[in-house]
Amino acid sequence: MCGIVGIAGFMPVNQSIYDALTVLQHRGQDAAGIITIDANNCFRLRKANGLVNDVFEARHMQRLQGNMGIGHVRYPTAGSSSASEAQPFYVNSPCLLYPS
Repeated sequence: MCGIVGIAGFMPVNQSIYDALTVLQHRGQDAAGIITIDANNCFRLRKANGLVNDVFEARHMQRLQGNMGIGHVRYPTAGSSSASEAQPFYVNSPCLLYPS
């Protein structure tokens, strides 16, 4: 089972998504990811293996600008535990979440 959060607003959403993922995670998690969209309609993505506080450092959070975003924590039930399985996936447009 995975944890997913999406936020759209008038202020930057990166910290709110990070906080929500921190609440959703538990010891079985193997990866986390956040994707945001900025005022220029550019997607900003960070995802990797590990717990939320291990995946996102201050420099990553600064790059995740935007007023809309999706966050995902992965608990592997299918597939491998490689970093390529971390979500959300960005495939051209829009971003995709796949049940793992």
